[in-house]
Amino acid sequence: MMRTLIEQFLDYISLERGLSTNTREAYRNDLVLFVGFLEKAGIGDVQMVRRQHILEFLMAAKNEGLATTTLSRRLVAIKVFFRYLINEQLLGENVTETMDSPKLWKILPDALSEQEINRLLQSPEKSTKLGKRNRAILETMYGSGLRVTELVNLQLDNLHLHEGYLRCMGKGRKERLVPIGREAENTLNLYIQSVRPFFEPSADEQSVFLNKFGGPLTRQAVWQMIRKLAIESGISKKVSPHSLRHSFATHLLAHGAPLRVIQEMLGHADIATTQIYTHVDSDRIKTIHQQFHPRA
Repeated sequence: MMRTLIEQFLDYISLERGLSTNTREAYRNDLVLFVGFLEKAGIGDVQMVRRQHILEFLMAAKNEGLATTTLSRRLVAIKVFFRYLINEQLLGENVTETMDSPKLWKILPDALSEQEINRLLQSPEKSTKLGKRNRAILETMYGSGLRVTELVNLQLDNLHLHEGYLRCMGKGRKERLVPIGREAENTLNLYIQSVRPFFEPSADEQSVFLNKFGGPLTRQAVWQMIRKLAIESGISKKVSPHSLRHSFATHLLAHGAPLRVIQEMLGHADIATTQIYTHVDSDRIKTIHQQFHPRA
């Protein structure tokens, strides 16, 4: 059934929209691969396809080493196909509507291993003021899963370190409470008591993390700092502030945290956004299968 719909779609883009033969074949290849993936998962009807199935298809391709440009092209093919099905009234709901190709890197996280995280967290200079600040930043991001914007917007009265949590303002100005780990609590306390005053902030400056001139730290500065430390740590992956957030979620899941709890801590409005992490920890899944399945 789905393969028939693909042929109808290809005829449509060739005859009615005048797209080239090369474009038609590119769409065909991507969609045939997608349908083959769905069929292996037992999905034979386009009405059964959900957003999560598309994410799983793209994640599987990413794990094979395909470039982001290829993944983006595949998503475009799927989106155009689904838009056609909606326009022809062959489908009731367009599950690709909120999937944005330029933001694909957010959908498909590249988490660091626990060993890589440990190397990164240990990389700032322990004897310098900036090193102690940077260590506090890394521990806070990894310990609480904050977005970089949430981190730089943290105010002193958002910290409740004795109670073990902090308050942050997420997307859509939604406030949430996030637990903070012991290491993050210790490094934050050290930074606030012995480092932050060194930057000589003005009396009304309430931002937690400051630059060396006493003003609020920028997102760009955090990105540059993390990338520099990752390279110095010998991490070959492309590391960004988002990598720490992805690693936070992936490692929580690997150690048994419920998905709904991770959703709350990340501030995701939709559980489908959080569910991508269930497809990142494939090594753990294989290990469990080998350990418990009688024919593994």
